[in-house]
Amino acid sequence: MTGGEGLDRGADEPTARLAIDIGGTFTDVALETGGHLVATKVLTTHAAPERGVLDGVAKVLDMTSVAPSAVRLVIHGTTLATNAIIERKGARTALIVTEGHRDALEMAHENRFEQYDISVDRRGRVLIPLDEDTVHALLPVLDEHGVESVAVGLIHGYANPAHERRIGEILAAERPALAVTLATGVCPEVREYERLSTACANAYVRPLMSRYLKGLAASLRERGLDCPFLLMTSGGGLTTLDTAVTAPIRLVESGPAGGAILASHLARELDLGDVLSFDMGGTTAKLCLIDGGEPLHSRTFEVARSYRFKQGSGLPVRIPVIEMVEIGAGGGSIAGVDDMERIHVGPESAGSEPGPAAYGRG
Repeated sequence: MTGGEGLDRGADEPTARLAIDIGGTFTDVALETGGHLVATKVLTTHAAPERGVLDGVAKVLDMTSVAPSAVRLVIHGTTLATNAIIERKGARTALIVTEGHRDALEMAHENRFEQYDISVDRRGRVLIPLDEDTVHALLPVLDEHGVESVAVGLIHGYANPAHERRIGEILAAERPALAVTLATGVCPEVREYERLSTACANAYVRPLMSRYLKGLAASLRERGLDCPFLLMTSGGGLTTLDTAVTAPIRLVESGPAGGAILASHLARELDLGDVLSFDMGGTTAKLCLIDGGEPLHSRTFEVARSYRFKQGSGLPVRIPVIEMVEIGAGGGSIAGVDDMERIHVGPESAGSEPGPAAYGRG
């Protein structure tokens, strides 16, 4: 994607591309124009992350004397969704499942064989019609618990999504303010545990990311940056604003993915062969193996490994990703002593407000 749209506008004006990476502590903004790259760094503003972005954008435009109208493309990567999951700061979320399967996430991969009736079989054939009365009966429960976001994941929904979609229609009609994630929309694949886990993670961060992305897009347009606005995905590609708002789980590793792509580019350019990329932010640290000049790719990874960072102790998410190992410890991680008098570091971070003690901000 080169941002060629509209290059005929202002022919005498130098064209530019803008890149934004927002993390838990710092927001980085880079502007490429006339073959030159200029970058700046500002503190992330957690109450309204778009404020830090806009401050950085204004600063880099002023440094280069480039008019907002000259920017032809904005690309954005972020660890906001990742940090929200790791620090458990997402929305109050409910999961609607097939009756008898409310323990699917807790049981993970432990097998159950024909212990409950199911509505749809693995071939997508409807065995039991959807009981819409049970869906309506859930509405007061959602209200009582102040649920902001709902994930819907039914057994064998990947084979026949009709019941999931109908539940989504009922929720949209009865509770339009709810953010609704259908498992078949974000992970239409076999394996119940990973599908539900991915749907729950998406629902958990969707209200936060939706507010942020829509607000940022509107603010950029108000400031004259009326150009394509694309988001970096976990797999290293680009996606549209609408897709990112609906499926923000695809952005979970978008910031680190950009770093891995840069590392692979440098490895090829300098003929380094196999390289280990290390990306340390304020909240997390990421490692990526660059094999023969290319980052490794995967269809699944874990966020927020909790037991000594061991495999299987994190939240599995099934989306295309650049394969990385991530731990919840960064430059701003808070150290403490637990009930057993053991020292632990993270996953909570001092962030940018007030930031690490060395910043002297309180």
